[in-house]
Amino acid sequence: MELRAELLKSIWYAFTSLDVEKSGKVSKSQLKNNKHMTLTGLIPGIMYGPDYRWNGEEVLSHNLYTALNIPHDPVALEDHFSDDDDGPVSNQGYMPYLNKFILDKVVEGTFAKENVDEFCWTLCAKKNYRPKNGVDVLSDKDAFHLWCLFNFLSEDNYPLVLVPEEVEYLLKKICKAMSVELSCVDMEDFISQEAVQQSGITVWAFLDFVNTGRLTRGMVKDSVTMAIDEVYQEIAGNIIKQGYLWKKGHLRRNWNERWFSLQPSTLHYYVSEDRKECKGCIELSHNCCVEVLPEKEGKRCMFCVKTLTKTYEMSAPDTKQRQEWTTAIQTAIHLCVEGKKSLHKDLKLRRREQRKERERRHTAKEEELQSLRLLQWERESKLAELELLQDAQKQAQTALLQEEQKRIQHVEMQRTLQEQLQQAEEARASIQAEMALKDVETERQRRRIRELEVMQLRLEEALHQEMRARQDQEVYFLAQARLLVEEEEKMKALLALQEEQEQYILKTQREKQELRQEMVTKSQALEEAQHQLEKVRASRHRMDQDIAAAQRKLRHASTSVKHWNIQREDAPLEAQGSQLCLCPPYETRAYTCTIRGTKERRRSEERVNISGREEMCLYQAFNEDMDCA
Repeated sequence: MELRAELLKSIWYAFTSLDVEKSGKVSKSQLKNNKHMTLTGLIPGIMYGPDYRWNGEEVLSHNLYTALNIPHDPVALEDHFSDDDDGPVSNQGYMPYLNKFILDKVVEGTFAKENVDEFCWTLCAKKNYRPKNGVDVLSDKDAFHLWCLFNFLSEDNYPLVLVPEEVEYLLKKICKAMSVELSCVDMEDFISQEAVQQSGITVWAFLDFVNTGRLTRGMVKDSVTMAIDEVYQEIAGNIIKQGYLWKKGHLRRNWNERWFSLQPSTLHYYVSEDRKECKGCIELSHNCCVEVLPEKEGKRCMFCVKTLTKTYEMSAPDTKQRQEWTTAIQTAIHLCVEGKKSLHKDLKLRRREQRKERERRHTAKEEELQSLRLLQWERESKLAELELLQDAQKQAQTALLQEEQKRIQHVEMQRTLQEQLQQAEEARASIQAEMALKDVETERQRRRIRELEVMQLRLEEALHQEMRARQDQEVYFLAQARLLVEEEEKMKALLALQEEQEQYILKTQREKQELRQEMVTKSQALEEAQHQLEKVRASRHRMDQDIAAAQRKLRHASTSVKHWNIQREDAPLEAQGSQLCLCPPYETRAYTCTIRGTKERRRSEERVNISGREEMCLYQAFNEDMDCA
């Protein structure tokens, strides 16, 4: 029941945000037709349509199914909110559907209540939360946390408001977390407002007051966020106490610093305060206890938590922290023994009982004061009656004297009346004359009224004409808007074409640059080829010189050989025979070498001629290649 009551508070804000016109109804025409369907039974005095789409998204019921982790049943939704042409759907209100198909299926622990709160906050904050004058002390997350805290501490009556005592309690918690003192003057000024005195403090008025900056007094925004988050974790997150402690391990028996988070039934410890990596959990029950330990192993301010199976040794930074932790753990064990799940819910109920007790005492005191006032009034009335009797007796005595005086005054009055009657006759005559003038003036005013009526008809006709002219003007504006849209589309097409042309120009420029680079490369290759050609020509010239020298030597050698052969042919054969016979062997060998040398020179000349011709062919081919290039 407590979870359902907390969920209904958030859902109530979501529904009230749907009433855009503040008429108590949400039009079904936003989904199907033009009817207004009254859904009774959700909250007293509030009527809602069967369904609503926000920003074109899925319906509110579907979002609740998703946030509460319940299977969606669209058929039941359609059957429950079927069309009813006879009038308001008094037996098909949203509350029966909410109870039967949503809240009855909610299982605690299968969903994150913060997701439901965040969805409802998103829906209602867009319409209702607007910081005044652009002052934004709170971030969106801080405003959401304060909204959740407001719902937690608010009364169970609708519309949801917060009594001044709870507002002061919440502001003191936030100021304590920021290490500042709550200004009583600002608090009294806010609470003394007429709207707050009559109907209580709404969440939007509360957020506006915090956004004024009088509470933070120019503190850094991060400090405000940390303080609000700390209070949110403590109250809405059901955390009794949290902080760093040193814990002794069970296996290695070494000391590690851990971030501890205490709740009514558990004590979790994490690696760091971001609470991403949980290292363990200590289950608290009536079999657990807390004991203070003496100093050992170089650790001070030690205490332990004993369960049925284990003993957890811990060390606090100082004695004050140890006392706070031991007291907080004992409180958690006490709540666990009593079967209570939340410390702050218990404290809220206690404060509510105290307020009711103060109201009862105040009512009894008021009743007692009222009875005393009644007795005093009765006594004063009796004294007044006695005084009246005394006054009546005195008046009776003076009445006789007054009667005689009245008789004398009556005679004088008759004489005065006769004079007044004569004056009245004269006044009557003057009034009749004035009445005749008034009749003439009245007739003139009637004619003026008829003329004004005719003028009014003409003005109405002119107004209708002007309205028609404005309608024509709106049609013209719509046509002009369409033309502007078409012109914008053409402009986009033109810009796309221009971009394509620019890309083509860039491509052409790149190709041109590549051709230039290629021409430069070929020019360099041509210069290198010309240089090689010059080298070839130089080498050819040298070879030509060598060949000419060789040819001169060859001719000289050939001339010598021919001359020698002629001399040998002129001698007689006998002498030759004898000479040949007489020649020593070395001369014969010399002759043979001479003949062989002559043959070899001829062959070398032929090879030189052939190599010269090949060089000329290569040179002509190279020139043809250069001409083609």
